[in-house]
Amino acid sequence: MKKYSLWIGLLARVILGGVLFAAGLLKYQHLDKSQMAVRAYELLPISVANFLGITLPFLEIAVGLLLVFGAATRIAATIGGLLMMMFIIGISQAWARGLSIDCGCFGGGGQVAPGATNYLPEILRDTALALIAIYLFRYPQSKFGLDRHTSDGEQSNG
Repeated sequence: MKKYSLWIGLLARVILGGVLFAAGLLKYQHLDKSQMAVRAYELLPISVANFLGITLPFLEIAVGLLLVFGAATRIAATIGGLLMMMFIIGISQAWARGLSIDCGCFGGGGQVAPGATNYLPEILRDTALALIAIYLFRYPQSKFGLDRHTSDGEQSNG
């Protein structure tokens, strides 16, 4: 298993990092819609929701890039995992409260027609991504990462 663990780490980094980067980039292009998506969850005061709607895309882009390049992998995986947990909680409470909203995970967001929601696949996707983040926290070494590790997963000098 050790033989493949560095490749598994690379795959995990690219999946989680790629998803976060893509989600952030799609939201960054329409920050007004990102704010609307956060407000639609009806969890936060409007000013806080608007602030989160503006800052979240930049955080996702930064964490995504760190993961894709394998820099500060353990820290980036922790932040990525916390984001996934935050998304799972947000989507779950929207479902439990009967809100009809698009999660806004990849841009867009806001109110949708009743019955047009798709909460379970979103929760399952974010759960899988949270598990990937846990794996990367536990095993941050991977192939082709910029972290201070060799391709064999051993600490390099300097």
